[in-house]
Amino acid sequence: MAHVFAFWESRAFYDSFMARSHDRLASAQAGTFKNAQVRLFDYRFDVKTGFEPRFTDADLVRVALCRVHEERAEHYVLMQEKVWNPAMAGSPGMIRGLFGEAPGNEYLVLSMWRSAAEHGKYRTERVERLALRAQTEADIAALTGDIVQLEPTWTV
Repeated sequence: MAHVFAFWESRAFYDSFMARSHDRLASAQAGTFKNAQVRLFDYRFDVKTGFEPRFTDADLVRVALCRVHEERAEHYVLMQEKVWNPAMAGSPGMIRGLFGEAPGNEYLVLSMWRSAAEHGKYRTERVERLALRAQTEADIAALTGDIVQLEPTWTV
């Protein structure tokens, strides 16, 4: 499995790429992959500090895709800002991240870490306590995600 993250300067640039170049590039890649899933998220806020789509200083990315109950969406976003974001920002191995939103109450939490060991310390020590405080179980209808070990030769 491969994860590809693309960051666009603006929606206009993304729309232009889709209109002018996407089909040509996609046809050139036909047969090189199966079951591609694409999601487009709008940036809402940073996790820790000013997000940069730079992966050279990170070894690991944690990506969480959350579908939130409609009536709990406002609470979920508030808890991301007030509970989860400060906790991740306070973890020594966490470099930076972002929080994004897509239609249908879908959210992306992407965090970049110096190492799997640093992410493991955060996860073990804090996640259960933070989930209770943020009432995460009541907010989330579905959660998928992955821990992605970065391959430096794939970074462009």
